[in-house]
Amino acid sequence: MTKLFSLEGRRALITGSSQGIGFALAKGLAEAGASVVLNGRDAAKLQTAADALGIRETLAFDVTDHDGVRQAVDAFEADIGPIDILINNAGMQHRTPLEDFPADAFEKLLQTNVASVFHVGQACARHMIGRGAGKIINIASVQTALARPGIAPYTTTKGAVGNLTKGMATDWARHGLQCNAIAPGYFDTPLNAALVADPEFSAWLEKRTPAGRWGNVDELVGAAVFLASDASSFVNGHTLYVDGGITASL
Repeated sequence: MTKLFSLEGRRALITGSSQGIGFALAKGLAEAGASVVLNGRDAAKLQTAADALGIRETLAFDVTDHDGVRQAVDAFEADIGPIDILINNAGMQHRTPLEDFPADAFEKLLQTNVASVFHVGQACARHMIGRGAGKIINIASVQTALARPGIAPYTTTKGAVGNLTKGMATDWARHGLQCNAIAPGYFDTPLNAALVADPEFSAWLEKRTPAGRWGNVDELVGAAVFLASDASSFVNGHTLYVDGGITASL
């Protein structure tokens, strides 16, 4: 059973992994035996995270730059070795009522939250397909299924991530890839700092969530290890909600 969930001998690239959910997943996958590659745009911040985790490999690139992503992944595969697991975690948030939402902020959300999943997913899949094996895990959201005032464009992007995950599985499962998504509920992360600091919102969330609390980022690790390991060899196109039950109840 331990072997079924082991990531020994596998390399995992995690985008946006210098902080928050990506950082926690990097720590968790490393503890499960994976060789982890951290990614971010800020090389100095990335190195600080790598030092904190005792991780040697980093790969700095902008996930919204299609050509840059392709070049970085191709060079890494050629010079260092195969990327067996990809976690598309990079993302951003912008909160504004929809009627006042800036068009440039909407475009930035689309590029960061959706296009990046395509760019990095395609770059890694090209190599995985040749090997006949690979794991792609996209970080979706509770907003893949639900909406809340002030974040309609973010909800749009996370709905797209859920459907892009299905598309990846549909195209690539026959090549030996498993493409799935994890949809976190409300977790205490830098992206949610403003909400965590709002007593009124926290009170609402605790009442709305059956578990009665914010999630801890470490609670996402088990789902990631499952989807990255042989334990999920016939799981494809699935979105796994890790949300304290918020999508299960009214």
